[in-house]
Amino acid sequence: MATIKTDDVFSIASFDPSKFTESFREFAEKGAQQSKDAYAKLKTAGEEAGKTLEATVQTAQAGSVEIGLKAIDILRINSENSLSHFEALLGVKSPAEFFELQTSFIRKQAELTVEQAKSIQETTKQVAEKLAKPSKEAAEKAMASFKVA
Repeated sequence: MATIKTDDVFSIASFDPSKFTESFREFAEKGAQQSKDAYAKLKTAGEEAGKTLEATVQTAQAGSVEIGLKAIDILRINSENSLSHFEALLGVKSPAEFFELQTSFIRKQAELTVEQAKSIQETTKQVAEKLAKPSKEAAEKAMASFKVA
């Protein structure tokens, strides 16, 4: 018949509390170091995001000023053309001359409007590209840092 061991079930001969404490200390120190490293990376990323946001806001301000100036210039040109046309209309001597002036003015204004729309579109495109550049560079840098890690 088999013999029953009557040893204490809580006593483990191979368990050394000093080794457990050392292992726990190493684990805690490693975790603390990883937390410090993660915090440093997060802080750096936050600072970079702040710089990117600042650059984006400055670019947006400059771009809105550029677009605003372009719109003011367009309004000035259109106003000058309209006043010149009105002055020409005041000197009209016949209905045929009136229709000729009016038709010519409308055609020129239509062509000018197309040119102005293209100009505003190009300026807006350039501003949008300038606006996206800092964010794009920051995203590429962030992705590169994740690939390295």
